[in-house]
Amino acid sequence: MDGLLAGIEQLALVKGLKASFVAYPIVNALHIMSIGALLTSVMLMDLRVIGAFRALPQAAFVTLLRRVALSAFTGALFTGALLFSVRAREYAAMPVFLAKMGLILLAGVNFLAFVRLCRARGGEEAAGGGAAMLAGLSLVLWTAVLFAGRFIGFLN
Repeated sequence: MDGLLAGIEQLALVKGLKASFVAYPIVNALHIMSIGALLTSVMLMDLRVIGAFRALPQAAFVTLLRRVALSAFTGALFTGALLFSVRAREYAAMPVFLAKMGLILLAGVNFLAFVRLCRARGGEEAAGGGAAMLAGLSLVLWTAVLFAGRFIGFLN
């Protein structure tokens, strides 16, 4: 595994990212922007499912925010992979980084369970205790992802 991670660090793109005065800060800023959009859309979506913003139609609101969240997640995934590649061996050995990846995986499983619940009910709208529980869990998981991610920069 160490050989694979070392190989990632030696890729031309990664070396260019390391050598550039502006590329790494731009990728970092784009990562932060993606995370902000992701967490904002997820939190608003989850809060609506739990019962907030009742004046807004749930199905349309959740559908819109789901699209925003998936786009933002794609951006965060791409920029996060670039940031990881610069110090792949170091990050892969950090328990807090591994915790963040595990939390993201759990949040993804939670999201799939939510989508499955919506489809089982015949549409985009999820209501009831099961949906509210999954939305609450989503809030906790994505907040934990954010905290774990912030700790990566301070525990190296």
